[in-house]
Amino acid sequence: MFNLSNFRLADVKNEVLAGFVVAVSMIPEAVGFSLVGGLSPIVGLHTAFIIGLTTALFGGKPGMVSGAAGSIVVVLMSLAAQHGMDYVLWATIFAGIIQILIGLFRLGKFIRLVPLPAIHGFVNGLAVVIMLAQLHMIAGHGVLMYGLVLLAILVVVFFPRLTRAIPASLAALLVVSALAVGLNLDTLRVGDLADISGSLPHFSLPMAPFTLEMLKVVLPYALIIALVGLIESLLTMTVLDEMGGKKGNGNRESLAQGAGNAICGLFGCFAGCAMIGQSIINFTSGGRGRISGVVGALLLILFVVSLSSYIGVIPVAALAGIMLVVCYNTFEWSSLRRLKRMPKEDAFVLLTVTLITVFADLAVAVISGVIISALVFAWQHARITIRDKKTESDTVIYSLEGPLFFGSAAAFGELFQPNSDPQSIVLDFAQTRVMDSSGVEAIDKLTARYLAAGKTVRLRHLSEDCVSLLRQAGPFCVHELDDPTYRVAAD
Repeated sequence: MFNLSNFRLADVKNEVLAGFVVAVSMIPEAVGFSLVGGLSPIVGLHTAFIIGLTTALFGGKPGMVSGAAGSIVVVLMSLAAQHGMDYVLWATIFAGIIQILIGLFRLGKFIRLVPLPAIHGFVNGLAVVIMLAQLHMIAGHGVLMYGLVLLAILVVVFFPRLTRAIPASLAALLVVSALAVGLNLDTLRVGDLADISGSLPHFSLPMAPFTLEMLKVVLPYALIIALVGLIESLLTMTVLDEMGGKKGNGNRESLAQGAGNAICGLFGCFAGCAMIGQSIINFTSGGRGRISGVVGALLLILFVVSLSSYIGVIPVAALAGIMLVVCYNTFEWSSLRRLKRMPKEDAFVLLTVTLITVFADLAVAVISGVIISALVFAWQHARITIRDKKTESDTVIYSLEGPLFFGSAAAFGELFQPNSDPQSIVLDFAQTRVMDSSGVEAIDKLTARYLAAGKTVRLRHLSEDCVSLLRQAGPFCVHELDDPTYRVAAD
């Protein structure tokens, strides 16, 4: 888990300082998301501690920070309002179990199916969502608030030019806090958002009875929570992978996040997942290992149990300024510059995922991006043609080219006129790959048409897999098996 031989003192210092910044920055997020969901702020802080510590120790990407995320709270809002906290806890436990199963069956690899325009759209959308949350938090608090936010931004931007001994975000936090406290400025503080003093989380089974009716209500929410959490976490991992460091392990992250959420449900908390804003703060502050996440989680619960009065005096403007810089750095500005030059389909996917992430739901946004990209890919490759046609006495040989799958199956059948062909037909698939069962069925239907016309058909260069499926699907044909070994995707 920890390889102490690779640690240097400077690295440990950076990890600890990064963990401090992460812990402080998570307080308004956890408190704010809890209040949005109609839940106690302490519950959100406990969630951030439990899942943050679990994923920091066992997660698939060292340095990635998990906590009480807004995308999951949005899903839980209606469940909490209609059925109460006990149903939220059951949903959290089952969501954790589902995520553990996804990790055990190694399904995290399917994040690779999310195309790059959809990932950029996800990142851009979340950057906008985080920015709007900060603007909403500081709106209506006067010129002083905006001045302190601007000061925090300037410190984050320019402090690295002076020294990199401490993270720029920590410097901004210290400078703005010292100014606000030293001059006793009348500005919004963390303690004004809610009372964050509390105790350690304790074991507490949901009081709602375990019944079939409860399962009918809870399981749909649990499935959505599990998928939303994993999508946000695995896409955040992809973003961090691009920033540097060892490539993350999606299946391990699924297991860790599932275990963390299951524990949350057993200790009276709601579900959480990776937080892209805090993860980027951690990475840019030097937190590339597991120490920063562990320190962040432990400090967070320490703030709640013992230091709430001190943390409460920190100006919200300092945290908002730091997060606004994170939003700017998170947004994929290069994607906008490439927008005019990229294919129209990719541009459409990027903009669609961005807008749906901002105005609707993260999971719907990413799934929509994948579906649109898949349909575009299928449309672009749904071309199969007759590359060559040779006639030898009473035999015609068709040499085909292009993939044969559900997108090209209809066009494949329209290429041939059995009634006008000679007595013997050879279909050569040397330059054609049969991709799925729809392609197999298209071959079977065409063969049936030729047989019905009283013609003989030989299918050349088909794989054994394809021939086996043909024999199951319909009439027996004369097959020349002379090389392909690829497998066909069957239903």
